[in-house]
Amino acid sequence: MYYKPIDIAKKLHISTSALRHYESWGIIPAPKRAKNGYRLYEEKHLAYFRCIRVMNSGFGMNLTSNVMKHVQQGEVDEAFWLVNEAQAALNHEKTLADKTMTLLQHPMLNQIDERRVKDEMTIGEVSKLTDVAASAIRHWEREGLIRPNRNKDNGYRTFNSTHVRQILLIRTLRSTVFYLENMKEVIGAIEHQSVGKAKQVMQDSLSSIHWLNREQFHGVHELYNLCTILNLLEE
Repeated sequence: MYYKPIDIAKKLHISTSALRHYESWGIIPAPKRAKNGYRLYEEKHLAYFRCIRVMNSGFGMNLTSNVMKHVQQGEVDEAFWLVNEAQAALNHEKTLADKTMTLLQHPMLNQIDERRVKDEMTIGEVSKLTDVAASAIRHWEREGLIRPNRNKDNGYRTFNSTHVRQILLIRTLRSTVFYLENMKEVIGAIEHQSVGKAKQVMQDSLSSIHWLNREQFHGVHELYNLCTILNLLEE
């Protein structure tokens, strides 16, 4: 059975130009052509298109394109491990977000993962404590997101528990679509000991992570179906 481009476009609620883009990017096999030059898509093409559309939502087009190219080469394990790596990264984001939310719940931030939060810390110490590069912390300072104190004797930056909370929150928000000015407002609320808005933002971020996790599992499901249709999972 063959499908015309318009047939697939209607099934997947996308434009025929999108189908041509996927073909030009080399992420689906080239279809056969009718005598009049029209593309003749097969069942496998429909599976490719469906997989691409769903995976794009959860993994983005760059990773989806790489996965599709591996699938075309019959490199199923390579494709699956790319997906697994992305899922592991999302799980790491979830862990960080959960940890940040827990820390926001405690008015007295004395330790993180059994490491003591001191009243005055260097940028190196706070970098190690929060697992955020010192260069990133300096960048956030330039953006006006955090305002470290300065040692009166040597002028070096010093950080306290409030700065730690701010850094942890920024670390989570930077992976979400959150505008800089809005982020400044939320981070500033922590500085003034008002964490209610920060908690709401974190809850929204966690909701986004949950949604993305579901989208990724949907994408994995379609990827497995594609590989089954292509007979790539036989022993």
